[in-house]
Amino acid sequence: MATSSTSLVFKVHRHEPELIPPAKPTPHEYKLLSDIDDQEGLRFQIPVIQFYKYNPSMQGKDPVRVIREALAQALVFYYPFAGRLREGAQRKLIVDCSGEGVMFIEADADVTLEQFGDALQPPFPCLEELLYDVPDSTGVLNCPVILIQVTRLRCGGFIFALRLNHTMSDAAGLAQFMSAVGEMARGRLTPSIPPVWERHLLGARDPPRVTCKHREYEEVEGTIVPYDDMVHQSFFFGPTEVSALRKLVPKHLRKCSTFELLTACLWRCRTIAIQANPEEEVRIICIVNARSRFNLPLPSGYYGNAFAFPVAVAQAGKLCQNPLGYSLELVKQAKNDVTEEYMKSLADLMVIKGRPHFTVIRSYLVSDVTRAGFDDADFGWGKAVYGGPAKGGVGAIPGVASFLIPFKNKKGEAGIVLPITLPAQAMEIFVKELDGMLKGKPIERKPGFISSSL
Repeated sequence: MATSSTSLVFKVHRHEPELIPPAKPTPHEYKLLSDIDDQEGLRFQIPVIQFYKYNPSMQGKDPVRVIREALAQALVFYYPFAGRLREGAQRKLIVDCSGEGVMFIEADADVTLEQFGDALQPPFPCLEELLYDVPDSTGVLNCPVILIQVTRLRCGGFIFALRLNHTMSDAAGLAQFMSAVGEMARGRLTPSIPPVWERHLLGARDPPRVTCKHREYEEVEGTIVPYDDMVHQSFFFGPTEVSALRKLVPKHLRKCSTFELLTACLWRCRTIAIQANPEEEVRIICIVNARSRFNLPLPSGYYGNAFAFPVAVAQAGKLCQNPLGYSLELVKQAKNDVTEEYMKSLADLMVIKGRPHFTVIRSYLVSDVTRAGFDDADFGWGKAVYGGPAKGGVGAIPGVASFLIPFKNKKGEAGIVLPITLPAQAMEIFVKELDGMLKGKPIERKPGFISSSL
């Protein structure tokens, strides 16, 4: 079920970073981000990584050169990615479509894909070598919005790693861009899905008016505990594990989605593991893709952020004492809150309240990228053997986020891998709690139990 990080160590030789501009002249203009893009909680860099096997049919082809050229061609269509973000009045983010380019690093590693082992999943060894944070490139403003490193492996395979300024795109939007780069690498002259900017579709109304509850942006009293000794571990959920969890919920809830089920399970196990104060409220934030929740769905090709952070809130004691069905009901309700009106209200709230960060105190965030299509990006070598987030926690606070990532285990079973970051002591409790649930013997907790806070 659980897999530990590997002790593999290797050296990476990197060339000097370079800027890749669009292959042809592009419009020099200023484009506003939407008011969903433009929130404090998205002002960070998100890392993605893809692993590719050696392909005999590509013998003599250099993945670095192929991808570098395809990237320049794709940027002709996605030219805002070659620009820089500036900040206007009321902290409004604007893309200066300057055509300066994305940052690109060519690299070689003295390691083969086989040495990474069968379980290609976070945490990845030497990640900081495979996705190098070039000094002075990580800011939100006046920096490249994308950094890409292509690392050749000794076996003829390669690793494609990317870092994106999250205000520009969500997972679906980024995967669409990567797919376009892949299409150009394989000889297409135009992307099969033309990119659509149209960020005004998720802009605030005039005048802005908050019409829905947005508890995810509430001001909550308390401090963020700076955890030490963080452990990063991934957990695999295949058909057997998902079926075992479904048996723990009432019949009327068994048709819930796998995302809802795993999110509810993760929230409960994690709350027990961190030994939260039973009287305090804890929160689970579910990332919900809102593209299809509009009466007129957003246009195909829209590559901006089009999701919400709905939150479920519960008293820690109740969450831990009640069976899994309790947290599952709350998660389902939170997801169902997201409608077209909710998204419009959210955009308006951003303008009215100065673009706040979602509440991090006693919060955990879960995002489903199983359908994003990261592993579908094909630069000519076939699909990635792993494609998705490069690590579990992202953003300023480690351990606050987990992703559901598509994965095949050693037996060839298709399922989901879930990277989790917790303090070492809490991880031990988490593993024990989850193990009990998967064996159909959840640990019973009596009302009023008291735990010491970590």
